[in-house]
Amino acid sequence: MTTESGTGEDANGALGTTGPEAVTAQAATAEGAAPPKAGRREWIGLAVLALPTLLLSMDLSVLYLAVPHLSADLAPSGAQLLWIMDIYGFLMAGFLVMMGTLGDRIGRRRLLLAGACAFGAASALAAFSTSPEMLIVTRALLGIAGATLAPSTLALLRTMFHDPKQRTAAIGVWTVCFSAGSVLGPLAGGALLAHFWWGSVFLLGIPVMLLLLVAGPMLLPEHRNPGAGRIDFVSAVMSVVAVLAVIYGMKDIATHGLGAASTLSIVGGLAVGAAFVVRQRRLDDPLLDLGLFSTPRFGPALGIMGLAVLVMSGTLFFVAQYLQLVRGLSPLEAGLWMVPMALGVVAGAITTGNIIKKVRPPVIMGSGLLVSCGAFALLSQMSVDSPIALFVAGVFCMSFGVSPVMILGLELAVGSAPPERAGAASSVAETIQEFALGLGVAVIGSIGTAVYRSELKGELPADVPADAARAAEDTLGGAVHSADGTGDTLLSLARSAFTEGLQTAATLCAVLVVLGSLVAFTVLRGMGGPGGHQDQDGAEKAEAAP
Repeated sequence: MTTESGTGEDANGALGTTGPEAVTAQAATAEGAAPPKAGRREWIGLAVLALPTLLLSMDLSVLYLAVPHLSADLAPSGAQLLWIMDIYGFLMAGFLVMMGTLGDRIGRRRLLLAGACAFGAASALAAFSTSPEMLIVTRALLGIAGATLAPSTLALLRTMFHDPKQRTAAIGVWTVCFSAGSVLGPLAGGALLAHFWWGSVFLLGIPVMLLLLVAGPMLLPEHRNPGAGRIDFVSAVMSVVAVLAVIYGMKDIATHGLGAASTLSIVGGLAVGAAFVVRQRRLDDPLLDLGLFSTPRFGPALGIMGLAVLVMSGTLFFVAQYLQLVRGLSPLEAGLWMVPMALGVVAGAITTGNIIKKVRPPVIMGSGLLVSCGAFALLSQMSVDSPIALFVAGVFCMSFGVSPVMILGLELAVGSAPPERAGAASSVAETIQEFALGLGVAVIGSIGTAVYRSELKGELPADVPADAARAAEDTLGGAVHSADGTGDTLLSLARSAFTEGLQTAATLCAVLVVLGSLVAFTVLRGMGGPGGHQDQDGAEKAEAAP
């Protein structure tokens, strides 16, 4: 049997573009019939894809509790420690566009399995790193390997699940895994560190990747664009430079405030990005097909999804510090109190799957944002000694509200792209997620931090030493560290000022999600969703017609 990749590797019936299931799906679509349903094999394949998705997200946060241990063992400098923590996310974001398009060209399953080999090998090297430099390099390799895995997993869902309702459920599972991983990372790291050395946190990746390598060829379809040409390496380099520069600038603003370095980095990245767009318009075979954005629902859906990620990441920046530095909880205790956030994502995904048959996607997205608005209203009332139940209710409702927005935003965008461009669409969606993550911390975090510094500066007593005052005005962590020599007054003032910053950030997020809900109810109105979600009312009328 001829397959998409031309190698015959889908002889068992995998869903290649020219495989029998794909032909059936295309014929069904052409005739207006319902697309074929996914079977047991596809759902088992989804479980196989869910594990690396969870792991990719966990690796963003799994090092949080390991920092003291690896610092004692490897003795990295402050700058090296920052690179150890950040370079994984930097490079994964930077290589997403290139790897997503590469998967469309060489085959998504092939790229996924190659990335699994690289991720497993880099995990082993990271676990046994003997110097800060070695750990930085191995974390960088993990980021590049992660960029091959992330868009491939999402794009394969587009190939495996033709029925829109089933695809929504599958993307819901993917979203839950990706969102929950960042919360579960510190918990998994804490459990391992209680019994093993710091490098054990990286060994989680090896059995997961081995499972993917064994089960992937049997359960996952191969799919590529047979008409794709060669990759334009100049465009590839430009896309990496543009994304890395902008993300780095955002991170620098969140850490040190707005400065010349962060401004230059963002402006330079945007300039390279603009040149990248111009180049793509001129190429006969562009790295990124900008025609994706001509699909009516693609851009608005990704914009609303990005807004949901932005407000969630901006809030996380504050609530993690609130639990540890204001409430005085250990990192592990703080991680346990953030579990309701992960549960909210799961509950939102289940609710979305149950109501998608009766309610149009734009209505679900707009309503979810309004629910999260109520959650931000709760968080805006947080104080130093607020009941922890108020915090739990706030973060649960926030994640419950944004969960359907992230799920259906991905579904509307990726589902609206042609199957041969699903990898490119997935990489764009995930790049927007990464930008939103950085932008949430940079913008909302910077505004809240500015409020903190302003409130604290006006309240500091004159007898506080200058060094302690500067450290406290810089970060709440600096205030906690300086409080050992200045008594409880400084710490009490800093905690109160930080809570003011949290309240301001939550209020800003509430305004943003209200605006986002208006866009969902108006701009997306009438668009419905891809496939079976689209024009649901019209479909029902057609069925009722004689």
